Amino acid sequence: MANWTRGPTRRAVLTGTATLLTLAGCQRGGETAGPVTIAADENCAQCGMVISEHPGPVGETYYRDNTPSGQDEPATFCSTTCTYRHRFAKEQQGWEPAATYLTDYSAVEYEVRTEGESSVLTHHLDAAAFAATEGLTVVANGDVQGAMGTAIVPFSDSTDAESFAEEYGGQTLPAEDIQRELVSSG
Repeated sequence: MANWTRGPTRRAVLTGTATLLTLAGCQRGGETAGPVTIAADENCAQCGMVISEHPGPVGETYYRDNTPSGQDEPATFCSTTCTYRHRFAKEQQGWEPAATYLTDYSAVEYEVRTEGESSVLTHHLDAAAFAATEGLTVVANGDVQGAMGTAIVPFSDSTDAESFAEEYGGQTLPAEDIQRELVSSG
């Protein structure tokens, strides 16, 4: 009789990989810290909204060299849209992003629910819910709303992103390929 042992879940592997990548980032001369848990009363660094009061993916960015003095925490955002708008604006001012983290919907249990006439996605503020943009695929221009309108939804597993796009519309692309036009305010 075969004795089958269930291996680690995909979530455990992804969480372990994210932790190792975060630790590896911290080991590169201590330049970049990992993601942090966003406090319930924290405001978006781009638009000022209270992050926990709005649905959808959220983000964090650390900046190298040009970060305001004394700022140890990353800039935190109510949406993927605000994360990229802030990054693009700061890059124009000569700031260099050291690391950007977004909600990883492959690593969390999420829900898409109806609010009014819109489908909205749950938000996740715990540090373990974030992954670096370099490893994420996003779904853009779908039918799910976040804090700033149509959500740009990140996944560490591209198959999860493709499945989400099939169900809720939109197209997939690497998170690092997001251009200013996608997040422009009008």
